[in-house]
Amino acid sequence: MPYINLQITKGATREQKAQIVKEFTETLVNVLGKKPEHTHIVIQEIEDENWGFSGILTDDFRKLSGDKS
Repeated sequence: MPYINLQITKGATREQKAQIVKEFTETLVNVLGKKPEHTHIVIQEIEDENWGFSGILTDDFRKLSGDKS
């Protein structure tokens, strides 16, 4: 039973998340021969202030870079 736990920063639309679930499932079917009905995918959305990289929080990085996404 494949289980994928995907963590992303908040902001993805429902349609984008549906596409992720569809395409990840298709990949497991095509590459590993897994059954779609046995595949579980959890998407966890993390607030920008709770995600950091390169030594700074994501919300600070976005403020500095002008990134609105």
